[in-house]
Amino acid sequence: MTKRPRRNHSSAFKAKVALAAVRGEKTLAELSQQYDVHQNQIGQWRAQLLERAADVFGPASSAAAPAVDVMTLHAKIGELTLANDFLESALDRGGRLPSAKR
Repeated sequence: MTKRPRRNHSSAFKAKVALAAVRGEKTLAELSQQYDVHQNQIGQWRAQLLERAADVFGPASSAAAPAVDVMTLHAKIGELTLANDFLESALDRGGRLPSAKR
């Protein structure tokens, strides 16, 4: 008995086969013969399709972006502004700041 080499199916092919299985117009055995894929594989693809169908219409609730803490961002902006002002005045006192900036 010879083993068939492992095949990698495209996601479009998997979706087509899974949709055909969900429609139920043909049995898994008929789909298996038509697409040359094992019945168990078609069942797995159908289960994955049904499991992830809700993701098509919106992002998953667990994948939502984390809320931005505006207060922390404002505090950081304030710190950086103070540091820039301090460094600018230190350079200005040392005579190292270009004359266009004065």
